[in-house]
Amino acid sequence: MPKAYILITEDVKDPAGMAEYGKLASQTMASATLLSFDSKAEVIEGQWHGTQTVLLEFESEDAAREWYYSDAYQEAAKLRQAAADCNGVILHGL
Repeated sequence: MPKAYILITEDVKDPAGMAEYGKLASQTMASATLLSFDSKAEVIEGQWHGTQTVLLEFESEDAAREWYYSDAYQEAAKLRQAAADCNGVILHGL
């Protein structure tokens, strides 16, 4: 089964709120591998959204969905969504 990735871009408006999100979200991430957390992404084409980008790896698409839609993570996600304008996608591995 191919791995899956979650990519989230965040345009942070409330750094203190994002810090609270980070504390809560980190407690939910046992099934994820943090591959990148970047506040200085180099745009090579088009326009990139946000002031920081996060890339997480999961063992499967099911694992990515289970984490993202879990009650524990959705509680944390509310803090992130209040502190930043966000975009997120699940990317399918090869």
